[in-house]
Amino acid sequence: KECIVSFKTVPQMFQHLVSERPTLKTFYTKTENGWEGVELADLQVMVEDFANGLKNLGINDNDKVAIIGANSRKWAISDYAIAHIRAVSVPVYPTLIPTQSQYVVEHSESKIAIVQDEVQLDKVYPLINDANSNLNTIIIMDDEYSGGKENVINFGDVFNMKDQVHDIRALSATVQENDLLTLIYTSGTTGNPKGVMLSHANICNNLLSIDVNIKAAMELNPELKPADGIERFVSFLPISHSFERVGGHYSIFSQGTSIYYAEMNFTPEILFENIREVRPTFLTAVPRIFEKIHAKILDSVASMTGIKKKLADWSISVGLQTVPYRTTNRDLPFVLGLKYKIADKLVLNKFRAALGGKVRACSSGGSALSKEVGSFFCGIGISIIEGYGLTETSPVMTIGHPDFFKFGTVGKAIPGVEVKIQPDGEIVCKGHNVMMGYYKNEEATNEAIIDGWFHSGDIGEFDEDGLLRITDRKKSLIVTSGGKNVAPQPMEVSLTSNKYIEQCNVVGDDRNFISALIVPNKENLLAWAEEKGLSGLDYNALCAHELAYDLFDAIVKDTMTNFSRYESVRKFTLIADEWTVDRGELTPKMSIKRKVVVEKHKAEIDAMYNSPNIPVTSSDDELQLGG
Repeated sequence: KECIVSFKTVPQMFQHLVSERPTLKTFYTKTENGWEGVELADLQVMVEDFANGLKNLGINDNDKVAIIGANSRKWAISDYAIAHIRAVSVPVYPTLIPTQSQYVVEHSESKIAIVQDEVQLDKVYPLINDANSNLNTIIIMDDEYSGGKENVINFGDVFNMKDQVHDIRALSATVQENDLLTLIYTSGTTGNPKGVMLSHANICNNLLSIDVNIKAAMELNPELKPADGIERFVSFLPISHSFERVGGHYSIFSQGTSIYYAEMNFTPEILFENIREVRPTFLTAVPRIFEKIHAKILDSVASMTGIKKKLADWSISVGLQTVPYRTTNRDLPFVLGLKYKIADKLVLNKFRAALGGKVRACSSGGSALSKEVGSFFCGIGISIIEGYGLTETSPVMTIGHPDFFKFGTVGKAIPGVEVKIQPDGEIVCKGHNVMMGYYKNEEATNEAIIDGWFHSGDIGEFDEDGLLRITDRKKSLIVTSGGKNVAPQPMEVSLTSNKYIEQCNVVGDDRNFISALIVPNKENLLAWAEEKGLSGLDYNALCAHELAYDLFDAIVKDTMTNFSRYESVRKFTLIADEWTVDRGELTPKMSIKRKVVVEKHKAEIDAMYNSPNIPVTSSDDELQLGG
């Protein structure tokens, strides 16, 4: 049933959906009895009661409330409740280290923090008695908690705070489209993260603008339509990130799709098991997820033998032959269509089963999807729509249309948004998606938004069909294949402050972890070598020596304790020759020309990512997006 209307605020969207589909079940959580959802009519009561509790805790118009935790029903209830009372949500990544979490909560002037568990509680609890902080209450989602700390309340108790009973629905109707909805902190190239102010209008217009393309994508592969007509979605990308917040949390909900939350602290294995159980019809992911599935399928094909392997290889090649037709919405030629039907029946449907077998389309964002991976999925019958944008653009600026797209491009501007290329190649945009500004940072706001145009810091071009292609980054922010934004300078500065490190260039764009090229301080390393009885070695051999590697390994590990796991250098290579201005590797100001250095050391960089001793990753490492 079609249930989307034009809404101007998040509470309006929520209340409209409840009135249209009161018995629809959503926000499924896995329990001992399997997946359990809640009907929208019951959810409405929960959201309004929780909102009433927040009012009783002293939350008024424009007050900030931080939410720190993984995706869950309680996270979603908190978010909708905050929006209903004209307050402002401040999502915080649960993966941040304590000083980073504290910075966001303090800078945003959050009065209340809603935290997942005791781990997150301990990160921000010191702010309760801090004179510089507005934080006066912490609500803990884990109802088992009985730590007895002052100013800490259990999530379940908030629903029953009814000293004053407010008409939440009436209050939610007074929310204006230009009211501030959320503050999302995003890491800049240097210094502390900036709080991006997004209004209800920013988010709602973004939802309505991408709606057409998502609906069109869902019409692809009609043979995959579930008989019961229920649309299902697995939420696993961090909801704190604007991509999942808008593309999953709000957009999917507004379309009346049932949301299932992946199990807490999932590993890739648990996530894929959840996906196979839920059998989602639409999936939002970062390129890293698609890379993982692609690699897994190719590994399984490589281990086949005889006729089975021949058949799998043939089916994949038939699938790839269909890609030019699928991407331009043309019918397959008769013979190819026949071959595809056979390939699909024998092999390709089994590959789709890795994602539950019911996925009709996916959206990918956060970083660039490789042509090879995109073509593979398209060939097996799963179209991946790519978009482009930043938190500052709510977040979608451009999106591919399923009737016409090309891998390596990110589509056209969404309705109501203008995108153009500056003379220096920078992508700028204007429209309803441009943020209200950076919170308490007028200087940064004025640098980013000039005459209404938001300056992205990315370099791009439009191809002959008017599709946008991102070609480079004006700023040096690294975006990993997990979609995480990582600022290299703070790490480089920390590393080069060590006496054994002269120069350092951190890399990791579109890769699944961060690594570094390190130029040692020659004088200090030679002195160290003498102490270790290695003075007989020539300098290049010394840089390649195991003991030298161990020295730098210890330095890197020690330095990285000051950074979150996702922004830490996991591998490095020692480069013997210093980078110079004469050879074009440094600017006259002695800044490293990243592009030149990366190009020059391409072989060393590739070796770090292709070598078998892959760094140890934590369970949900690549599956977390970063601000």
